[in-house]
Amino acid sequence: MAVNTTPEAPLPVGEVSRLIGGWIDRLGAVWVEGQITQLSRRPGAGVVFLTLRDPSYDISVSVTCYRQVFDAVADVVSEGARVVVLAKPEWYAPRGQLSLRAAEIRPVGVGELLARLEQLKKALAREGLFAPERKKPLPFLPQLIGLVCGRASAAERDVLENARHRWPAVRFEVRNVAVQGVHAVPQVVQAVKELDALDDVDVIIVARGGGSVEDLLPFSDEQLIRTVAQCRTPVVSAIGHEPDNPLLDHVADLRASTPTDAAKKVVPDVGEEYERVRLLRDRARRCVAALVDREERGLAHALARPSIQDPHRMIDARADQVADLLDRARRCLRHQLDRADSELSHTHARVVALSPAATLKRGYAVLQRADGHAVRDPGEVTSGEALRARVSEGEFSVRVDT
Repeated sequence: MAVNTTPEAPLPVGEVSRLIGGWIDRLGAVWVEGQITQLSRRPGAGVVFLTLRDPSYDISVSVTCYRQVFDAVADVVSEGARVVVLAKPEWYAPRGQLSLRAAEIRPVGVGELLARLEQLKKALAREGLFAPERKKPLPFLPQLIGLVCGRASAAERDVLENARHRWPAVRFEVRNVAVQGVHAVPQVVQAVKELDALDDVDVIIVARGGGSVEDLLPFSDEQLIRTVAQCRTPVVSAIGHEPDNPLLDHVADLRASTPTDAAKKVVPDVGEEYERVRLLRDRARRCVAALVDREERGLAHALARPSIQDPHRMIDARADQVADLLDRARRCLRHQLDRADSELSHTHARVVALSPAATLKRGYAVLQRADGHAVRDPGEVTSGEALRARVSEGEFSVRVDT
């Protein structure tokens, strides 16, 4: 229930602390899971102090328990272990501190961890975070590679040395983080986000050497998996060795079996690329040479043809044929003209022979009346009628006298 206060009637600190303690006392015992980050077992002390931290978030809470409660699991629980604690929240009013009083501590076994990871894996797979179509292709030659790894670790050395051996000009943006323990998840998540925000980074490698299942748990954390899934930069997972398979391998755009394998898959080998260029250049040279040879053979074959060697040969042969045809045409035309001339002369002779003029030249005359009609019968004229007489050399007038 809320407390009514005013600036004129405030509550004393002790009263506020008492009220908070009263509210917290109403809470019952709860089961809490976390990772032990600090453990204090003072000799002779009846109380054990430890800090329980959420592996996925930067949140921790103090836990106290009686020595006999902790002694029940002391052989299997140490700093870094995951435990499940049955505890009741307590409020220490003089200092205003919240803590948990543990009544039972249970270590989280490997089998149980693996079962939880399998459930998380199936849930994330149903969301599509592991779908192949989400995978982004890696650039052929990254100019700047982001590397998330432990400080001065073998994984960092393997990636840097192998990558620079393969391509000396490659550059790295390294983020050294904790790769196991309670601080691993938030530091790795922060490093991935920082590298993903850099426009110059072409690919991100998250690398770690091998380890136990508990050591690799941070790389199966749900927060890290979702962070990698949201990255716009391709991410390569290089966690552990071949048998290790954290969930980061499934969400990453490429899985490398080891950090060395990651360097080989991300960075091309300069020697291999030079050799590939040489082979391609030789292949191109052979292709061009074969093309030139084929064209030269085709050109030589074309030049060997008679039409190319003696281009006028066909024209000369056709010219003789044209001359023969022209001579034949002339003879035929001359023969036709001679025959036509003969026929014309013959026809002309006949026309001349049958012409009235020829008859007139033999002394005959044609009498014509005034209307131009020829007189063929004496009965056609009358006495005294004027007629015209036409002879070979002209005409003259005559008059009928009967």
